[in-house]
Amino acid sequence: MADYNYTVKNEKPTTLEHHALKLKICGMNLNTSEVAALYPDYLGFIFWENSKRNYTEKFEAIPHQIKKVGVFVNATMEEIIDKIETFGLVAVQLHGEESPDYCQKLKEKAKNIEIIKVFSVLNEFDFSILEPYEKVCDFYLFDTKGKLPGGNGFTFDWSILKKYPSTKPYFLSGGIGLEEVNELKSFSEIPVSKYCHAIDVNSKFELAPGLKDIEKLKKIKEVLK
Repeated sequence: MADYNYTVKNEKPTTLEHHALKLKICGMNLNTSEVAALYPDYLGFIFWENSKRNYTEKFEAIPHQIKKVGVFVNATMEEIIDKIETFGLVAVQLHGEESPDYCQKLKEKAKNIEIIKVFSVLNEFDFSILEPYEKVCDFYLFDTKGKLPGGNGFTFDWSILKKYPSTKPYFLSGGIGLEEVNELKSFSEIPVSKYCHAIDVNSKFELAPGLKDIEKLKKIKEVLK
């Protein structure tokens, strides 16, 4: 991310003065109630059996103002609808190869559910592929392209988003940790950041897969508030 001319310093993170970003904590599993007590904007629950954070439990008590997001990878429509009803999801995050037609049909079946469509980015990205999704999803999420559909633990070059052609709000994901606070601050100063709705954090705020580090989460929440 050399495009931003930042310097990472070993000091207490400062707040992001230029743009208030919402916080999504993904990969919930082992200490959900503790994380929910921090009142993030979103909690993400992965429903994909190949994930180390695959969620198979019943929800613990979660404040109603926290949006519960189900994360799916090429799931059937029936599976998603079932999880929405079983777990009271208010949003679904599609991490696979779901087509615009699939998103449209899901939108029709799961009314009032927010649809977040994920796109993987590394050193370049063809933004023209977004156009067919403009009317069939509520948010985009840009994650780092890797061996797995998410959860790869490293960031992509955010300067690529300078070419973002849409006004649709998006989530920024992929290996974001406290080490990236200065990068986030620099990113928040460029014009395209105004469409960044939230940051999505996961593995860099864990003690083990699905077990979140509460102290680290407190710090990133303080940065974003």
